[in-house]
Amino acid sequence: MDTSSFSDPLDDDSISVDYSSTGTNTESDRHAKSDERDETKEVQRLASSETAHIRFWRLVVVALLLISGTVLSTFTYIFLKGQEKDDYGDAYYLFVNSVRDITQFRVVNMFDAIQGLGETLTAHAVNRNLTFPFVTLPMFEVAGQHARTQSRNELLSFAPFVGGDEKEAWERYALENQGWIEQGREIRLESDQNAQVTSFVEGSIPTNIVEFTASGDVGLAPPGRDSYSPVWQMSPVPFSTVSLNFNLQTFAPAKLVMDAVEILKAFVDFFVIVSHLPTRTRAIDSVLSVVANNSQNSRLVLTEKDHTAFHEQFVTSKGDGSLQVQPHASMFTPVYEELGNRDSKIVGVISSVIAFDAFMADLLPDKVRGIYSVMKNTCGQQFSYELTGNRAIYLGNGDQHETAFNKYEVVIPFDAYRDPDLAAITEKHCRYSLHMYPSQQFAQGYESNLPIVFTSLVAATFFLMALTFLVYDRFVYRRNIKVVDAAARSNAIVSSLFPSNVRERLFEDAKARSDVNQAAHSRLKTFLHGGDIPETAISDANEINGNFFKSKPIAELFPQTTIMFGDISGFTAWSSSREPTQVFQLLETLYHSFDEIAKKRRVFKVETVGDCYVAVAGLPDPRKDHAVVMARFAKDCMHRMHSMTRKLEVSLGPDTTDLSLRIGLHSGPVTAGVLRGERSRFQLFGDTMNTAARMESNGIRGRIQISQETADLIVAAGKAHWFVAREDTIVAKGKGELKTFWLALGDGGKTKSTTDTTHSSDDVSSPNHNSSMILDGLMVTSAESDQQVNTLMSNKTSRLIDWNVDVLSRLIKQIIAQRKASSSPTKDSTKKHFCPGDNRGAATTVLDEVTEILALPEFDAEAARRQQDPQNIELNANITTQLQQYVSNVSAMYQNNPFHNFEHASHVTMSVVKLLSRIVAPVDVVVSDGKNQKRSIASKLHDHTYGITSDPLTQFACVFSALIHDVDHSGVPNVQLVKEHSKIAKFYQGRSVAEQNSVDLAWELLLDESFDDLRAAIFATDGEKARFRQLVVNSVMATDIMDPDFKAIRNARWEKAFTKCPNLEEDAKQATNRKATIVIEHMIQASDVAHTMQHWHIYRKWNERLFMEMYQAFKSGRAEKSPETFWYKGELGFFDFYIIPLAMKLKDCGVFGVSSDEYLNYATRNRKEWEDRGQEVVREMMEKIGFGSMDSETMK
Repeated sequence: MDTSSFSDPLDDDSISVDYSSTGTNTESDRHAKSDERDETKEVQRLASSETAHIRFWRLVVVALLLISGTVLSTFTYIFLKGQEKDDYGDAYYLFVNSVRDITQFRVVNMFDAIQGLGETLTAHAVNRNLTFPFVTLPMFEVAGQHARTQSRNELLSFAPFVGGDEKEAWERYALENQGWIEQGREIRLESDQNAQVTSFVEGSIPTNIVEFTASGDVGLAPPGRDSYSPVWQMSPVPFSTVSLNFNLQTFAPAKLVMDAVEILKAFVDFFVIVSHLPTRTRAIDSVLSVVANNSQNSRLVLTEKDHTAFHEQFVTSKGDGSLQVQPHASMFTPVYEELGNRDSKIVGVISSVIAFDAFMADLLPDKVRGIYSVMKNTCGQQFSYELTGNRAIYLGNGDQHETAFNKYEVVIPFDAYRDPDLAAITEKHCRYSLHMYPSQQFAQGYESNLPIVFTSLVAATFFLMALTFLVYDRFVYRRNIKVVDAAARSNAIVSSLFPSNVRERLFEDAKARSDVNQAAHSRLKTFLHGGDIPETAISDANEINGNFFKSKPIAELFPQTTIMFGDISGFTAWSSSREPTQVFQLLETLYHSFDEIAKKRRVFKVETVGDCYVAVAGLPDPRKDHAVVMARFAKDCMHRMHSMTRKLEVSLGPDTTDLSLRIGLHSGPVTAGVLRGERSRFQLFGDTMNTAARMESNGIRGRIQISQETADLIVAAGKAHWFVAREDTIVAKGKGELKTFWLALGDGGKTKSTTDTTHSSDDVSSPNHNSSMILDGLMVTSAESDQQVNTLMSNKTSRLIDWNVDVLSRLIKQIIAQRKASSSPTKDSTKKHFCPGDNRGAATTVLDEVTEILALPEFDAEAARRQQDPQNIELNANITTQLQQYVSNVSAMYQNNPFHNFEHASHVTMSVVKLLSRIVAPVDVVVSDGKNQKRSIASKLHDHTYGITSDPLTQFACVFSALIHDVDHSGVPNVQLVKEHSKIAKFYQGRSVAEQNSVDLAWELLLDESFDDLRAAIFATDGEKARFRQLVVNSVMATDIMDPDFKAIRNARWEKAFTKCPNLEEDAKQATNRKATIVIEHMIQASDVAHTMQHWHIYRKWNERLFMEMYQAFKSGRAEKSPETFWYKGELGFFDFYIIPLAMKLKDCGVFGVSSDEYLNYATRNRKEWEDRGQEVVREMMEKIGFGSMDSETMK
């Protein structure tokens, strides 16, 4: 074999030979192309077998989609149509059942009313020892009116049965006893406004019984008959007496029905005799006649106008408009000789005219239309109505319902027979029933386009799915062709260069490297989208690599991102006056709302650090519009912050709306990865993070500051109008001076209500003081700001009112819960408690009511065990309304002072609520009684806190006192009021003037009659009222800290109560109440100056307001010195001699837990801060006023 062709390619000769033989090169190229074609054919052959399967399943999938779409669309249409049919069927039967119930109720009332009138006649005859037919019921018109109203009948009349031998006697009796007619007319004229005297015709009744003759005329009834039934008494009383003494037996319909009455009576008697059973005393019923023309009867008692009005209140007619053609029937009810004995002789009948129109109204709800009611009777008559809401339309004679709805027929009996079977077999009377049917109009009310819409949607969905699948399949097919060609070329090249075993190793190594790289990237995306990396993934990596830290880290560089830092400005100061639960409630609510926006905007939340929210756009999925998206996200967060703080202020208290975001944005590359180890988390690194943080820290509250890089990207996106340049440059650590921009907030923020957003000192303001300011995150001019001041204050006051109402409402619920659980009576009727505030003499003042020891109630263990959760108690709407009105009135009673205003009262209230919530049991309380754990904890807490926590009335009084303690404060101290010889200073004898005035005004308002329900909720007994008054007086009077006598008394009481050598002569109850009194007074005192024991920013805010108030007093001539002359040293003395000792006493009380340490720490720090910066602060306050004249030495 010639081996020259397999020689080493590095051999020069071979090379020269090879080069000299061009045919060899051509052959080699030919072989290479042949191999590539072979590889291509092989790959195509393998792909073709799969293609056949793909084509088959493609057809199957498309066919299944089309068939499924057709089947589901058809099923959807049939199902929804059937559902509509079921809906209107169910609704129809529901309405018909309602019609049945109403009709049965009305018919029973009608039968009972007429039968009751008959029994009244019988009772009158029995009581007066009268004999029928010679019976006349006095005041028949009154009884008749009641019966007609209850039965809905047009008129009724009583016709006694007169025997042939009684005819002449009856005629004389009727002439002698016709006085009931005049009596009835007088009653009708008084009760019926439409009745007029001129309607009645004077004249006597016919002297003889009259009747219809054989020719149809009216004539005298001949003597010698067996009986007569002359019409005697009628209601309404007739206009003319000609209708009286008319023999009903000659009126054909009446004769038949009265025969039916006798037949029914005879049948019952026969049944009793044959069966030897007890008499069925309730077997005889009223019976109804055929529908006949009622024109004659109606004219006797009603004018045409009155008759028309009677029918038009029920029915609208579609006929000829004549009321006489509308169906009327007569009902005849037997009157018995003996009361309660239906076996006795029937001595007469009561005939009443039924207008069926009255029974067709008010059967359906107002908007229900299209239900037919066909009135049928066994005498072959039919009349049709259409029920339309609370009225009906009379359609005329005959059955006029739509026959297509025959299967929905519901029959409702129009009777109240006591024995329906007996009535059914009795002839000569008519039994009525209502036949109900729906109509097409009713069914259309439940038809909609939903079947067509949903069917179309289902069909369109499957069609789009099939179309999408085909389009997708086309793209996959084109991609597969390219992949096959590329695979064939690659395989051919690899096959021509490497042996098969080496080639397989190369493929395996490449696959392994691909899997490793893909795994790292996948783990990163999994962590970003789903959270933590599964522990199994890390453990698998450890097993493969042998060492966790030798595996490839999960990290990646994202070159195009925008990062946002958002900090809650003013949060630190705000949280210093809140409970931990309130702090977390704020953060959780805000961050949750930001997270929702982030999901919507596809922004990735990185982390939250305290009150700072960090987010990034552009990872894990890169996007070109990351800067634009983040700008929108930042604006959304800013607007959401404004709206959420207003909603939360009701539950979190004052100043919540003063919180705002300070946001910074910067764009650039960032390294993102997972730091593996314990509590591994996703983090960002790089200069972009640092710069974004600087954008935030050098920003301004309520504004979004963006870097030059972010601004360039926004400009590139065509959004240059989104921002404006910041007038000054910022100096960022490690960056030097930077040019930045303000992102506009858009219209969203302008629709929100605004609030005072004075910059706190933690904000970095622009050094050039221009005329613009920030209101609620929006840059406005001074003129715009002035226009919004009233709105700002009004909105803020409204929110403060709502918050105070919410706090007081929760305490009232606790009072009510304890009152319900208490075993003591609700009303103390055995003991009268004198409340000094009710009847105070002219020579006494509120100050005279102050007591050394407040009496708190003893602990009720059973009540603590039975007491329900106050949150489950619903306050009466009157209580809530009156509480809202009371707090609103109190807010209006506060004067517009910089410091002593309603906002200050709310701030004091918030501090009292916080301190009350911090009154806790000692940490070493151990409850061993698991069975009665709730009672045991309450008992120990009661003992430890001197009874304050177990008495909600005491807690309510403390909060109430904080709310009203500065009502009508004039902005000057008591000593100034005394100097000015003001009326209130004289009235209160120059001591605690403002405090006493506040108590009197607030108490007088509470006692106003418009707050009756509120007072009943607060104190239900005289004892509770007196105790509540005493608590309020002591608490408010304790806020007067300038009276030297009071100060000495309080110090003495403190020593007596908390001395290490207790007074052995004082019983334990009195000692406990003394301590409780001192704790309550110190709590209100600490709350009144709570700003001095809170964050520096809060202290600065209220200190400045008090300074401004005193400066205004000085400028108005109500103070001798300007506060700038003594403010610095005065505050130091205030801290040293009052605030810090007070904070130490809170701690010594031993009931306030960690709050006492918190108050003392803040007081100490604020004192130190004031010592260092106080003089500068005073200068700044004077500069704000416009006078910077005082130097440091003067302030010292």
